[in-house]
Amino acid sequence: MEKKIINTAKAPAPIGPYSQAVQAGPLLFLSGQIAIDPSTGKVETTDIAGETHQVMRNLEAILSAAGLDFGHVVKTTILLSDMSLFTAVNEVYGQYFTGGFPARETYAVKALPKNVNIEISMVALS
Repeated sequence: MEKKIINTAKAPAPIGPYSQAVQAGPLLFLSGQIAIDPSTGKVETTDIAGETHQVMRNLEAILSAAGLDFGHVVKTTILLSDMSLFTAVNEVYGQYFTGGFPARETYAVKALPKNVNIEISMVALS
């Protein structure tokens, strides 16, 4: 089985030695995305709703580059700076799926890159 690297200019460039996504057979593994606006390279941290929307737009762009959408997502991992953000994140996150929600876990972590409040990674099935 070969792996295929997925990259798009419509999502932020990696800030380390990793790819935006890797296709391995029918599975697409999307690296964790934070709220970087790819058009400016700046972090969007006005509030947790705006931050979550930016993260989801970044993930959507990567899925699209692989010919997929949120309906193909089977697993997500959400990292939060504080569990008090959980409800607000759920409200935004849920807007991007139409039933058949993916499996998911959510963790509070000590710190995230660039001092953001949320990072989300995904696994999708093509």
